[in-house]
Amino acid sequence: PAIIKEKLRKTAINSALKIIRLASIRVAMYSSSLLPDPAVYQPDTLDLNTDGKAADYWFNCFRDMVAKFAKVAAKSQEEDHTATQRAEQFQAAYLQRLEEHQRNVPVNKGKVILGTSELLKLNETLLRRYGFTDPWLRQKRLENASAVARLKQRLQELDALADEDTRWTELVRGVLAGNMFDWGAQAISNILEQDSNFGLHSALDRIEKRPWLLDNLDSWLNRLKGEPHKCAVVFVDNSGVDVVLGVLPFVRGLLKRGTKVLLCANSEPALNDVTSEELKSLLDDCSRECEVLEQAWSKGQLLVYANGQTGPCLDMRTLPKELCDAIAANETDLLVIEGMGRALHTNLNARFGCETLKLAVIKNKWLAKYLGGEDMFAVVCKFEPAAPS
Repeated sequence: PAIIKEKLRKTAINSALKIIRLASIRVAMYSSSLLPDPAVYQPDTLDLNTDGKAADYWFNCFRDMVAKFAKVAAKSQEEDHTATQRAEQFQAAYLQRLEEHQRNVPVNKGKVILGTSELLKLNETLLRRYGFTDPWLRQKRLENASAVARLKQRLQELDALADEDTRWTELVRGVLAGNMFDWGAQAISNILEQDSNFGLHSALDRIEKRPWLLDNLDSWLNRLKGEPHKCAVVFVDNSGVDVVLGVLPFVRGLLKRGTKVLLCANSEPALNDVTSEELKSLLDDCSRECEVLEQAWSKGQLLVYANGQTGPCLDMRTLPKELCDAIAANETDLLVIEGMGRALHTNLNARFGCETLKLAVIKNKWLAKYLGGEDMFAVVCKFEPAAPS
């Protein structure tokens, strides 16, 4: 009887997994212009069920990180006397689920992929379960206001660069430096907590010098000498310096070339990532600082969409239909993915049906070394042609 029960359990699990895979494929068909073969698309860069060294590191890493997240959660609702208790419950629940995942590694090895994306998403899921819907909201608002006040000066710096290649190099470097402002990365949160004056120019000095770990910048610059892209879909990451002083100047550069831009941000809060609703409000503010952005935003040449994600990573199989329809209708021919969660933890090795630029600063020493780098703030600038259908 025990053997029969075990066989029935495994059969049920395999059937459920098959249904999930088929459902994922059906969802992915909406975004066929991005995914040349949705059935083989796999977003996760690492599989903790098969990579023992990665599993040892990341399980321990998340055990340490959850204590910080619990502290932030409690502080975000310090006026509520139940906040500390709920934060402790969140931490205990997360550690329990983490232990279950690690205990199941031998069982799931080769059957189910467990990426860091799942453990990052679990953090957000459990925070919401215990009543913490957006622990970083206050921090995001402060950083957004500060960044908007500096936008005009940053654009003037960029416009003063007469050489096209030099300006676009600085635009890319700006995206990378902006991506440093990630409160979910322990190395960065330590810097930001200790140095209140740490800003975009400080970050520009910290990122890896060229040649970068993954360096296709020259290929990107050569591509810009050709015809402008029709439409770019840009998946953004963090609030504040990242999106305002890093991404928006880059987007402005695309708009000035005549490229329509679809900006995609999280559907729900995750760490200090900007949400789509927050991004719309930010564009209202930023448009008052820049005529190019104002014209594009008011005339529909610059649009904002929710990306369907509830965590800090990106699974192209779960994009909302509205976004997928817009990608197809605008004949999107450029995909830009920014940030560690979206371009490193997920999608680093994925190929897409249009030209793709992946930009991120690696804010984790172990991951930098794992990918062959030495610098703590190693750079990924990966430009790829469209994959064949």
